[in-house]
Amino acid sequence: MAGTLVAQEVFGALRPEQVNAISEASEKVTYSAGDVIYERGTDAEHFFVVLDGEVTLKLPGRGGVSLVIDQLSKGQMFGSCVCFYRDTYALTAQCTSDTALLKVKGTVLKDLMDKDLMMGYALQTRISEIYFTRYIETMKKLQAIVMNIPIETD
Repeated sequence: MAGTLVAQEVFGALRPEQVNAISEASEKVTYSAGDVIYERGTDAEHFFVVLDGEVTLKLPGRGGVSLVIDQLSKGQMFGSCVCFYRDTYALTAQCTSDTALLKVKGTVLKDLMDKDLMMGYALQTRISEIYFTRYIETMKKLQAIVMNIPIETD
């Protein structure tokens, strides 16, 4: 599992003992297309990295309509609510193809970040960068939707 962790960009700056600690709290899990990894509002207990396949992050709305926030592929991370001190997931994560994930226990990752502040800062900076980029892209999508809605005048 350690080799799988090191290969992921988000964990690239970790020392061997940190990789080992996270590795012991990680597992490789597989899902089929259509499987829900977690629902919005459920307890945020894990951090995920896509090893193979594709995951859709979406914001559920009324009447079963959801807004697609992002499509994630190999190497991309998600579900890091523990790093932002959130108790629940903000989005629903669903597989759009057969998918393999690295599933990391969030409390172990948070403990490591708290014990080694330099590593925690570096990891949090990388996670924040990923999430901010995702936020900007979502705002662009929303702007495109709003700008294409015809305005009715009487």
